[in-house]
Amino acid sequence: MSVFAAAMDRIFTHASMAAPALWISATTSEERPIRIIRRAPDRVTDFGAGRFVSDTMVVDVRVADLPAPRPGDVIVIGADSHVIQGEPLRDRERLIWTLDLRPA
Repeated sequence: MSVFAAAMDRIFTHASMAAPALWISATTSEERPIRIIRRAPDRVTDFGAGRFVSDTMVVDVRVADLPAPRPGDVIVIGADSHVIQGEPLRDRERLIWTLDLRPA
């Protein structure tokens, strides 16, 4: 295990950094508990002469916790359900998925 992988494991297990969630597959009946780091940046979109600011929900998940997320899968955070939209992206080290979510 690399030093970077060990650091990511510590971050994702720390209660102040990561939160528990539940992943539910859109294609099978499989579900599993995961740990996520939640981000909610504003996204600016240009449309013609206008610019629109929209809220987003992005989460990071360890590849070790969730090997193959797909668009349409559901992530339950507390009492809120979110659907993965778009293709999941991995970081350069291939340790973390970045998932773009929308409310279910």
